[in-house]
Amino acid sequence: MAASRTRLATLVLVGVTAVWGSTFYLIHDLLDSMDPLDFLAVRFTIAAVLLLAVFGRSLRALDRRGWVAGLLLGLVYAAAQILQTVGLAHTSASRSGFITGLYVVLTPFLGALLLRDEVTRETWVAALLSVGGLTALSLGGDGVGLGTGELLTLGCAVVYALHILGVGRATSAALATALSTVQMLAIAATSVVAASVDGIRLPLGGGQWWAVVYMAVFAGAVALWAQTWGQAHLSAARAAIVMTLEPVFAAVFAVLLGGEQVGWRMVVGGGLIMTAMYVVELAGRRGDIPALVDPPAEALHHEP
Repeated sequence: MAASRTRLATLVLVGVTAVWGSTFYLIHDLLDSMDPLDFLAVRFTIAAVLLLAVFGRSLRALDRRGWVAGLLLGLVYAAAQILQTVGLAHTSASRSGFITGLYVVLTPFLGALLLRDEVTRETWVAALLSVGGLTALSLGGDGVGLGTGELLTLGCAVVYALHILGVGRATSAALATALSTVQMLAIAATSVVAASVDGIRLPLGGGQWWAVVYMAVFAGAVALWAQTWGQAHLSAARAAIVMTLEPVFAAVFAVLLGGEQVGWRMVVGGGLIMTAMYVVELAGRRGDIPALVDPPAEALHHEP
């Protein structure tokens, strides 16, 4: 029974990463006609209402400390979402997916800087691979350069890493659902406030609404619940390794459905970043850096 539950949980997480990967090209296309902040406000309001309707009773289990932790983590996550979405309006979907995935490598470094955890040899190797991958992805017709989109996305990867560290220390299996709901409420409120500065414009036409609802319901509320359930039945290291498939799915969807071309920059740069992620995660699986890449199983991932 345990083995079958583990296999099912693994398949669930693979499905979740595929859904998250699909959102990069969808958002990239949607932002051609919709303001990034308006999109986030509508998307996360729908997701928050859905989670509140389904899991609202779980909030009774939270004390004041739990509410504060959930709200603060939600604010951090909202900041990452804003950086990622605005950045995606200025870079390709595949490049955004790979750069976002750098949070896997950045997490141990931030843990060392903020929590005095050890930076292992594998982490240094992963950092060098990541720099090489980021350089390859940034090569363009005018040479090497990081544009606005890449820099914003790199910033979102840093904030995601901070969120991982925070969630790993604030959540527990019993409170995971409630904290997820509180975080989503905070994300929605932050997005609405940010978008309200110049007025919130709703999606136009059925196509835009279907895309926003898909990302709110399936890539937001449902994926968050499925991911939380899946990680409750897997070690965090194994779950994290599965989740490194997200940028791969992002690139695949960008090529198949988004019309992006497969070039040497995508292959080399994305390959180096993926290798860096696996170096960090496999090192954590062996126990070399357990505190950073093996957080509690209920720690939450970051969908775009």
